[in-house]
Amino acid sequence: MTASLPDSFLLRGTAAGGTLRLVGMDSSRLVEDARVRHHLSKTATAALGRTLTASALLAVVLGKKTDSRVNIRVEGDGPVGWIVAEGSADGRVRGYVRHPDADLPLRESDGKLDVRGIVGTQGEINVTRLLDNGEPYTGSAHLVSGEIAEDISTYLGVSEQIPNAVLLGVYEEGGRVAHAGGLLIQAMPGVTDETLGKLEANIRAMGQITDNLRRGGLLEAIHRAMDGLDITLAPDAQGARFECRCSRSRAADSLKFFTAQERQDMIDSGGQEIVCHWCGEHYQLSPDEIAALDEQAQHARA
Repeated sequence: MTASLPDSFLLRGTAAGGTLRLVGMDSSRLVEDARVRHHLSKTATAALGRTLTASALLAVVLGKKTDSRVNIRVEGDGPVGWIVAEGSADGRVRGYVRHPDADLPLRESDGKLDVRGIVGTQGEINVTRLLDNGEPYTGSAHLVSGEIAEDISTYLGVSEQIPNAVLLGVYEEGGRVAHAGGLLIQAMPGVTDETLGKLEANIRAMGQITDNLRRGGLLEAIHRAMDGLDITLAPDAQGARFECRCSRSRAADSLKFFTAQERQDMIDSGGQEIVCHWCGEHYQLSPDEIAALDEQAQHARA
């Protein structure tokens, strides 16, 4: 195992003679990045952070290429509204929520963040990925808990017919994300009932994944989940980060959907600010940049 790991990273491995496949992610730094970018409340941070982590894990499991992308949209009846995350198998993620300032009190039962309450239990989870022929495919499942991990697991079982276990968690300390991560364990052909029973017992015994992340990081969570199952991890971790595909040129291109008069109004008012909803980046476009769009259109028509 690599001695020095990046702040956020993906690990891949197998266990039980190749009949279990696992993907683990420490997403602490990138979830903190998302919190800062979107000015998220504590509970919204937990909801989006879990979904960001899940998007990268699904991209590895469902994708066929190193840069395969998966888009997750969770839309429940809770106050946060929809949650959208896009993850790539190479560790790049981005995402946002509809109401970043939505929050709820800690749960009275255990004093933990009420992710179920902020997401809601009525609604759907939709997962979009590209098929081998390049066509997008969207599968969906009804929300079962609003806890994200259970909903992702249900989606994989119902829509993808993949037996699995999913663990996701985000832990804040001192007003920032201290630990975040997740595990996705997939049962492969040939897995025995004995192996599955051992895996289920391990997961029950390990408790909350955030407790394991706090004690010993992602490696502790993996080894607790795979205790006694002869795990083999890939020799190198893959770095992960919050990274958007937006750019200044794409922000300018978005103004092409406005009318010429609307663009002229932007020019007359001294320019236009464009904010990327995926990452919160601000682009201040000058009158000259906006005027250049109409000049480009005229040249294209000539």
